[in-house]
Amino acid sequence: MKSLLAHLDESIADNVLSTAEKRSLAEQLGEQPLRGDQLRQVRNHAFSLVQERARDPEYHQTMPALISWLAGIVKTIDKVQTKVAVHSQVWFSPGDECRNALINHLRSCKKQLDICVFTIADDRITEAIIEAHKRGVSVRIVSDNDKSSDRGSDIVRMRELGIPMALDESRAHMHHKFAVFDGKRVLNGSFNWTRSASRYNEENIVSTTDPNQVEHFQEQFNELWERFN
Repeated sequence: MKSLLAHLDESIADNVLSTAEKRSLAEQLGEQPLRGDQLRQVRNHAFSLVQERARDPEYHQTMPALISWLAGIVKTIDKVQTKVAVHSQVWFSPGDECRNALINHLRSCKKQLDICVFTIADDRITEAIIEAHKRGVSVRIVSDNDKSSDRGSDIVRMRELGIPMALDESRAHMHHKFAVFDGKRVLNGSFNWTRSASRYNEENIVSTTDPNQVEHFQEQFNELWERFN
């Protein structure tokens, strides 16, 4: 948000929304969908910039240009946001659906992977996490300390490979099962990242790009990461 608002501050300096500025604004807006309150904040900031100048006699002669600048900002916001759609999918186990969906998400992650799960004990999932780490994805894992020492757990192995970890050191369990991919998609559900979850259990996974949900899960991950480190 800060970069978007700063972009508006820079753009209005000459009272003109150039083609390059409009393209840059559209690119920033398209990188990640904004919530309704965030869109209002961007629009309100643009209106405030024009209102400030409207009260200053120095800018009275440039008001037509400023109004044109504001119209260009609003049109760009509306145009980009109407193209953004929320994509959601669901999968169920027993069977391979949940595991395969999870592995596909891991393999498609490009920059940032934040995993918050009770336990990781399926070697196929673990290998996909390690592959992401090796190709330069910034991986962080929050997990439960009691389950990390279970037979079959891959938590210690991944920590030894240099993947940053934060473990719950309490009598209660860190029982979440979610992951945030590149800050744009969250995967969440009852599905444990284990072989038995695929073979025997009635489980589910939901994946969504809903920016509101992604933000809340990211905030929860960050809070746990800070608390357990």
